[in-house]
Amino acid sequence: MARPSKYSAELRERAVRMVMESRRDYPHEAAAIRSVASKLGITSPESLRKWVRQAEVDGGTRPGKTSEEIAEIKNLKKEVAELRRANEILKAASAFFASMSK
Repeated sequence: MARPSKYSAELRERAVRMVMESRRDYPHEAAAIRSVASKLGITSPESLRKWVRQAEVDGGTRPGKTSEEIAEIKNLKKEVAELRRANEILKAASAFFASMSK
């Protein structure tokens, strides 16, 4: 299970917005990301880079799975695991009761 982010959603959104707005002021995006990360106290510029990439996917400017799709897949995987556990319990109960009726 992933650990919760130490950065709030508001900070993440603000950081992404700042990178998007300041891209043209830097020679390349990596410089903008490093600058914004240091200004906001984000210890890993790589984290900010990932947030920017995901925002681009969510905005439709980059191919990939949106945050909504990722959340849906995660929920569906959890549901499948629960259903498989329930199915195993029902199989075991069925086998138990079948052996009792003999």
